[in-house]
This record gives sequence, C-alpha cells and structure tokens, in this order.
Amino acid sequence: MDDDLIRETGTPLSRYTKLPGTGFFYPDSLDDERAERRARETIEDGEAVVIADGDADGLACAAMIREAHDAALDVADFEAAIAERIAEDDEEESDERDAADGEDDDAPVDADVDAGDDEDDDPTENAHAESPVGLVSAGPYSLDTALERVVAYADDGIDLYVCDLCPDQFEPIADALDALSESCASIRWFDHHQWDGAVAAAVRERGVDLVVGESDEECTADVTLRSLEHSFEDRWTELAAVTRDHDLWIKEDPRSDDLADYSYWSGSEEYATVIGAHGADLPPVVREYVESRRVEKSARIDAAVDRAAVHEVGDWRVAVTYGRCSQNEVAESLRERGADAAVIVKPAGSASIRGSDGFEHAHEVAGKVNGGGHPQAAGCKPDIYDDMLDYAHHWTTEGQACKRVILAAFEAVAEEIESKEAEGDDEVADDDQ
Repeated sequence: MDDDLIRETGTPLSRYTKLPGTGFFYPDSLDDERAERRARETIEDGEAVVIADGDADGLACAAMIREAHDAALDVADFEAAIAERIAEDDEEESDERDAADGEDDDAPVDADVDAGDDEDDDPTENAHAESPVGLVSAGPYSLDTALERVVAYADDGIDLYVCDLCPDQFEPIADALDALSESCASIRWFDHHQWDGAVAAAVRERGVDLVVGESDEECTADVTLRSLEHSFEDRWTELAAVTRDHDLWIKEDPRSDDLADYSYWSGSEEYATVIGAHGADLPPVVREYVESRRVEKSARIDAAVDRAAVHEVGDWRVAVTYGRCSQNEVAESLRERGADAAVIVKPAGSASIRGSDGFEHAHEVAGKVNGGGHPQAAGCKPDIYDDMLDYAHHWTTEGQACKRVILAAFEAVAEEIESKEAEGDDEVADDDQ
C-alpha cells in the first residue's frame, strides 16, 4: 500500500477523521509479533509486572506501584524526547507552509543534515525493558493475552498487579490465572468498574487480592493508593484526585483534561514516568506539547458533533455520530445540546456509549453488542465485520451498520426497562387488592 494513502498530512480533516489511524492498516501478524517481543523484553527478569489499562487512570496506578517498589525510570530522557518531538512538529508545519507557498519539495537535503539522523538511538526506545517493574498496557479485550504473556515470560515468585481492568467473563482468563496463582508470590487486582459477582468470586478463589472501589465515587488510582502498603507523598493523593476528576467526569480541576489528553497522546512508559516524577502538575515541556495537539483535537470534536443525528428511543434522546475524535468531549457537547445518551462510532469499528443523569444504562446497551462498562460510560465493538469490504462500507457510510445495531440495543434495553416497570406496577396493584 502506498503510504500516502493513509497519511494525514495534506488531507482535509473532514476526510481523514472518517478513517482509522495508520496503525489500523498495520497487519495484525506483524503487530502481534512486535507486541510479543516487547512483552518478553518488558517481563523477563523483572521483580514485578503491572498489567494496566493504557488510560490516565490505569497508568497512574502503574506509576504508584513503581514508586512503591522504588522502580521509577529517569524522567530526563523523556522530557528531552518530548522537546524534540515538539521541534519536529514545528518543522513539519513549516515545511507544509513552504510547500503551499510554492517551494520545491524536491530541493536537495540541507548539507548540515545527516540523512541517517532518523536512525539515531532514541534514549527512550528501550524504556519498556529498563524498570524492574514491567508495565504491560492492555484493554478489556486483550487482558487474556497480557496474562498469558506473563505466564510465558515471568520468573517464578514475582508480584503481579492488574489495574483498571474488568473482565466480562472469567473463562478467557481462567487458564492463565490458574497458572499465575501457582507461580506468583502475590497477585493484586485493583479496579473500580462494576464486576459480575461470579467473575469476582472466581478471581478471588485463585488467591487474588481483588479490591473493587465504588465506580461512581473512586477511580482505580484511588483504590490503588489506599491499597498499597507504602507511605506516599501528598502529590500522589493529589494525582489520584485529579485523575478521578476526569475519569468520573467531575470536571472541576482543569488539570484533569491535561492528564487525560497527555495519556492519550503519549506512550505508556512516558506517561507513567512523567506523572510519577511530577504528579498532576505537568512540566512546561509537556504542557506545551499538549497545547500544540489540542488545536487538531478541537477540530476533530467539532467535526464529530456536526455529523451527529438524534434518535428518539423510548423516553431517551440518543445522539449518534461517527469519526476519529475524543469521545468524552464529543459526548459532553451532545449532552449540552439535549441528548440523554451519546454514541460515538469509531472508524476502527468500535463505539463509545456515554450517558447522563437521565440515562444510566450504557453498560446494558454495550452488553448487547459485545461490550460493557459503567452505567454512564461504556464501550463495544459489534461483531459485524467479516472482511475489508465490511470495513469499506463502514467508512463510506459513516458507520451505518454499527449505528443500526447499537440503536437496536438501545431499543431492547428500553423494552426491558418498560417491561420491568410494568411488572412492578402489577405487583403493587396485587398488593393493594
């Protein structure tokens, strides 16, 4: 495939936000091979391993665990890499302006620039293998793979932590967790999602110290901070509070948006190291980087909001949109326009479902289309993509099939709620007789 077909540079935002990021077009076989190699390098010879969700909440937990193990990485190399990234972005923007002004794109390379500079060693390239507490990022759908990699590469006697991840079913992780319960010195699992009782019981039966906080009161960083036997400085309590501010969508501390955006735009090792060193107050070089990325973020949000259509489902107004964007901000904008719930369908095939005070059934809707989550925040990926033609249809129709099955799930949940309310009314009537 021609690289220019999936590059964003020079392509109108209205077009490239309808397509997945370039990583989507990287074959899974090659991606799995790279992920397997990095997992081995991360896990081997470590004293502990953290499997965490790759968002701000999960990575805050990883930073806390490294602090407790005195295993944090040096932040200086990461800050230097960020500064270089900002400089490269500025240079690229300058090149684009020059091209627009008629400069010759085929002009000779500056004699002072070594054509091999791109191959220079990145001081953070091997950061994933440098801490004795390895960090493996995972999501709900890759938790089983992450656990299996720990089984394959970890030494006996390690401490294993799982943070900000809730399995919908126990069966996919059963074999790996059985093996790890035999080989690990300890397994501690911190979370704040809503767990199925049977799944939680099965995890605990394997000797796992599972601590689940109240999903509407704590984020997993809160749970981790109060569960670790370590004397943390005050900045860690503040970090947990600011992380909670975004994760629970409280939105009272402006720093929480900085953390959320930065976690999205940085790698897991970088984020965990930077917040581990600085807490919720990001250093100037990181704030500069975040601000530079927000210009495009804002444009993507506007494009998704403009694409939204509102559907009446029972008593709910459900706004449905499509695009590569920041789903929480898009959902907030749609709620401000009167939506009870918002659905953001992504070009990669997944979707985010966000609720409001008037809609606390997001996890029920997601559960009907291969997903799960919280009452007001859930995610799913409907099983409707059999080949690339299905994805091509998805992109060219702005997720029409995905939208249809999710709206059908909303209708099913509405019918179930109506039926339960009717049964309740009948029981009350019987009691009155």
